[in-house]
Amino acid sequence: MHSIAKITAILALTGLAACEGSDLERGALGGVGGYAADRALGGDGTIGAAAGIAAGVACDDVTPGVCR
Repeated sequence: MHSIAKITAILALTGLAACEGSDLERGALGGVGGYAADRALGGDGTIGAAAGIAAGVACDDVTPGVCR
C-alpha cells in the first residue's frame, strides 16, 4: 500500500514539473522521476530512469499541447 502512495506522489510531482523549457530539463526530471518510481516498486532504478528520460525528451514532440 505504501508503494502505491509513493508512486502516486512521484507521478504527481513529476507531472507538475514535466513542462520545463528544454528537452534537457524534461529529460532530467523524467529520469529522476522514473528512477524514484522504479526504486519504489523494488527495481534497481535503471529501467525507470531510462524510460523517464525517453518520455521527458519526447514529450513535446508527441504531445505538443501538453509539454511546451
